[in-house]
Amino acid sequence: MAIDYHFEDFTPGRIFALAEKTVTAHEVIAFAREFDPQPMHLSEEAGRASILGGLSASGWHTGSIFMRMMYDGWLSRSSSEGAPGIDVMEWKRPVLAGDTLSGQSTVIEARPLRSRPGIGLVKFLHEVRNQHGEIAMRGENPVMFRMRDPAVHMLSGETPA
Repeated sequence: MAIDYHFEDFTPGRIFALAEKTVTAHEVIAFAREFDPQPMHLSEEAGRASILGGLSASGWHTGSIFMRMMYDGWLSRSSSEGAPGIDVMEWKRPVLAGDTLSGQSTVIEARPLRSRPGIGLVKFLHEVRNQHGEIAMRGENPVMFRMRDPAVHMLSGETPA
């Protein structure tokens, strides 16, 4: 796949759309059986009896869905070198079977790394929304990207962090 986005393309304020995803009951139950077998993630009845209001995806499942949405939306076409971690992950609303999720990743800041020449660190704010426009998940994290032309950053006098 072609690389459309290098470090230089991640300027503060730029927004990248996440791919859309409809969550099925089958997916919710399969993930729960494997990784988070709490009752509200395994049956519609237990989900309705809980504070979540229906068969709901585990928060960890929501995070995994978000990762795929980000990959399909823009990350697969980037020079990503991975992430050193997640600063914030908040599950704001339950993701119920049948919900259609969409969202965006917004660049908060970007800086070259002194410790890794040719690599820059970009911090993002991610928001995943349901079909009603309500935020289901919010996250913040840095991601490392290769530079298109590392020599330009060294010649420009930028002070890497």
